[in-house]
Amino acid sequence: MNFPDARTPADQCAAMDEVREEIDRLDRILVKLIAERQTYIEAAGRIKHRADEVRLPWRIEDVVAKVLAEAEKQGLSKRIAEPVWRELIDRCIAHEHEIWALEHPQAAKKA
Repeated sequence: MNFPDARTPADQCAAMDEVREEIDRLDRILVKLIAERQTYIEAAGRIKHRADEVRLPWRIEDVVAKVLAEAEKQGLSKRIAEPVWRELIDRCIAHEHEIWALEHPQAAKKA
């Protein structure tokens, strides 16, 4: 994936228009990345055989721990990273449940 570079680095911004332009650029990149992540969530919903495989507490904590480690390396505040990822994970799990139910209609009726 190719992402456009910042026209104005954050430390060189002198006006709010520059800041807003760069935030909008980053938001477009984030949407693209989250959309790609969603395709893997949908693959998981298709692949998993049982509804109780969709929410795995150990995996949630594993993902959060990896994100927090990367956040530290990248200089992202853990106070931002952790709640954002926990919400993202919760929403992705809900979406995965929907996909799982569509892919496994007979089992979904029983679950």
